[in-house]
Amino acid sequence: MIDLKKINTTKIKKIKDEMGTKKLLTIGIVFGIIFLLIIGSILFFRFKNKNGKTKNVVYVNSVKQIMNPGADTGRINRYAGVVETQKQVEIQPSQDRTIKEVFVEEGQEVSIGTLLFSYDTEQDEDKLNKAQLELERIQNDIVTKQSAIGIAQQSGDQLEVLQAQTELKQSEYEKKTKEVEIQKIKDAIENAEVKSQMKGIVKSIKKVEESAMEAPSESNAFMTIIAMGDFRIKGKVNEQNVSSIMPGQQVIVHSRVDQKVIWKGTMSEVDMQRPENGSENGFMGDPTTQSNSYPFYVNLESSEGLMLGQHVYIEPDFGQTKEHKGLWLDESFVVQDGKSAYVWADNGRGKLEKREVEIGKRDEEMFQCEIKKGLSDKDLVTFPEPGLKEGMKTAKGKNNELGMSNPELPENSKESDSPKNQGEEEIPTNPENQNNEMGDKS
Repeated sequence: MIDLKKINTTKIKKIKDEMGTKKLLTIGIVFGIIFLLIIGSILFFRFKNKNGKTKNVVYVNSVKQIMNPGADTGRINRYAGVVETQKQVEIQPSQDRTIKEVFVEEGQEVSIGTLLFSYDTEQDEDKLNKAQLELERIQNDIVTKQSAIGIAQQSGDQLEVLQAQTELKQSEYEKKTKEVEIQKIKDAIENAEVKSQMKGIVKSIKKVEESAMEAPSESNAFMTIIAMGDFRIKGKVNEQNVSSIMPGQQVIVHSRVDQKVIWKGTMSEVDMQRPENGSENGFMGDPTTQSNSYPFYVNLESSEGLMLGQHVYIEPDFGQTKEHKGLWLDESFVVQDGKSAYVWADNGRGKLEKREVEIGKRDEEMFQCEIKKGLSDKDLVTFPEPGLKEGMKTAKGKNNELGMSNPELPENSKESDSPKNQGEEEIPTNPENQNNEMGDKS
């Protein structure tokens, strides 16, 4: 007899042993992968630290660049603008009329009386013929009803007389209404040609169907003419920066070709009724995250030298164009240490140092001070902040960046700016420290 129970028990034990082996193998593989990931991460960060990517570097910039806020330093908000005319005329075609021909094109100069476009009068002439026939019928009705009144009066039927008089008055009213209608049609035919009412330039011409499909916030004029002469500047501001536009604020308008050529003016209110969406804010990215921009205008003190359509830069006037003799620096860069003063500057060898300076005159309005000694406009300086120490590595800041790249890096970290880690020759900042170090080595 075959013992089935014994066979089944043996099979089950064998299956359990195989499952246990597979389980142990799977666990071993998982732990092996985790171990490799940990080792890889450690090696990656060591390699990253070795290359100095996480080291604390102090970004510096030249005094000249810092004190020239209009030269792309970003310290003063700048807005792109374009020169446009103060006055413009928007011409809307009659909705019940068809434009037959346009006689001008975009960019063309026009004078008072210049023919712009004409309407098709064929339909108006048909309407005039029908209206005149209708007027003749009404006039005949009036003659007939006047005769009816005379006959009714002869018969002595007062009720018939009153009815005939009422009908006569109604016909007379219809006659006046039809005469007004005919005169309007005649005026439309006579004024089929539309002429310019001012001297200027044709800014835009749209197809009738295009102007009808424009959004309510946009101009749906068929033709726009801008006047020659008095100019203003039109700029755009992102909705996040709308609050930075203050009506009445003095502004400076810079030429894009020559930064030294400027015009002055006054900021007007932002036109919140005409939002514009798209990538015209100067930023690129996901269209779903782009915000609206709004137009604002600058009224100029003088527009001499400007050209219609010229592109310019607009920035608030904080007195930055005021010229000082000598070298001047924002007071925020100068640290007072008792009777002396210093700035954090690059020592010319890629290291940070305290540079003692001599202060002269002060400009209380601009919060600036004259540097009589200790600096030149080519020297590289940084903004004073907690944690700065002499000997820290410096680098020229990109995009006008200043300050420490990693201010939270621990002082005792291995990523400190030790010359040994950087593979550079150590530059001692204190002779006593240098002697002590030499003694330690001996």
